Amino acid sequence: MVAKARRVFAEDLSVGEVARRSGLAVSALHFYEAEGLIRSRRSAGNQRRYAREVLRRVAIIKVAQRTGIPLKTIREAFQTLPAERTPTAEDWSRLSAAWKLELERRIDRLTRLRDHLTDCIGCGCLSVKSCPLHNPWDELGQQGPGPRLLDPD
Repeated sequence: MVAKARRVFAEDLSVGEVARRSGLAVSALHFYEAEGLIRSRRSAGNQRRYAREVLRRVAIIKVAQRTGIPLKTIREAFQTLPAERTPTAEDWSRLSAAWKLELERRIDRLTRLRDHLTDCIGCGCLSVKSCPLHNPWDELGQQGPGPRLLDPD
């Protein structure tokens, strides 16, 4: 009987290995670390070393960012984990549920923008009465800053 070779993994990963495995640039990993999203330790040669679990944390960051969750919100969510450990499936369920309402509001806002912008595309003047951006004499300026008609939040 032939024994199967068991692959041995190094405990820690270099920044280059994390970059290769995660698909991120080394500079992005340095940025995430500076922002408190991931942590490394220093080797005897003063090189960054990451625990293998950082790959799961980076994956969660990437997924959350793709859905529009700001890094500040991701960092705050990670800070709720005991000893800043890597999120488990249960943690991800809790974190993502907390972000769901914000994502639904963002989808509503984007849908409103999409639906109203199609009325203006091609008109070029933005001053006709039917234009959703029409705001003669800046009447909406008293309601606050930003695009009040298309993005009232």
